[in-house]
Amino acid sequence: MATIEEILRVERIEKDIYRGPAFPSRLVRTFGGQVAAQALISATNTVDEAFHVHSLHGYFLRSGNPDMHTVFLVDRIRDGRSFITRRVTGIQDGVAIFSMSASFHVSTDEGIEHQDQMPPAPAPTELADRREDESEEDKAVYKEWDNFDIRIVPREKMVTSDYFAAQQRVWFRYRHPLPDDQVFHIATLAYMSDMTLLGSSRVPHPDVNPQGASLDHAMWFMRPFRTDEWLLYDQTSPSAAGGRALTQGRIFDLDGRMVAAVTQEGLARTGRTLPKDQYARQDR
Repeated sequence: MATIEEILRVERIEKDIYRGPAFPSRLVRTFGGQVAAQALISATNTVDEAFHVHSLHGYFLRSGNPDMHTVFLVDRIRDGRSFITRRVTGIQDGVAIFSMSASFHVSTDEGIEHQDQMPPAPAPTELADRREDESEEDKAVYKEWDNFDIRIVPREKMVTSDYFAAQQRVWFRYRHPLPDDQVFHIATLAYMSDMTLLGSSRVPHPDVNPQGASLDHAMWFMRPFRTDEWLLYDQTSPSAAGGRALTQGRIFDLDGRMVAAVTQEGLARTGRTLPKDQYARQDR
C-alpha cells in the first residue's frame, strides 16, 4: 500500500504542468479521491502561500487507469487581491479524465462566524476497527485504504431524523502521524472525502447493489484540522433518481468544529449485470 505522502508527491514537469504517480491498486479505475487530491496539490503549487484553498469543484469525466500516471495541466484563471482561481485538467493517454476548479482565499480576512452543531455519535474508540473485523466486502474495498482507519457508526447507535431520506456517520483518520503542513492535511481530506460518501445513498436499499461511480465532487474548507486525528463524517443522501444519487457530508473534528463540507453526485444505476465485486480488479 502506498502512503498518502507518496500519493501526494506530484512531480513538476514544466511550468503549470505536473504528474501524479500511480500505484498498484485493487480497483478497476483510479480512485477519484486520489485524482482530486493530486489535482489540488498541483493547483496549490501555483499559488502564493498567503492564500489557502477554500473550495473545489471537480468532475470525473472518464474512468482513469490505476496503472497509469496522471498529468495535470493548471490554468491560472485569476489572481486577485483576496481570491485566486485555478482550473486543473487531469489527463491520461491524451484524454481528459478529470476537471477541477479551485478557489483560494487570503488567510487574513475576518467576518461573522457560526456553524451547525455536531450530531451525536459514539466515540470512535467504542467502534470496531474494520481491519480487525473484516467482512468480504471490506476485504475487497477497504484493503485499498489500509492506511486509513474507517469506522462506520452502526444503525442501532445512530440518532437519526425522519426528515432525511438516508443517513450515515463515519469516523475516519489516517493511521500514522503526518506533517504539520495544513496544505497537506487539506489534500489528504480531499482524498478521504471520496471514501464511503456514496455508500450513504445505499442505506435505504440494503438489498440492492447499484453500479456506483463518482460523477462530480465539491468541497468547502472552513477551519484548520488534522487528518491523522479522528474526524466525524456526517453523511446524507437527500435524493436518488434517474440512475444518479446526490450525497452530502459535513466533517467535524473531535472538538465539534465543522471543518469541511462535501457534496457529491454519483452513479447509482441498476438493471445491468455487474461483476460480483464491481470495485475489485478481476485480474488480481
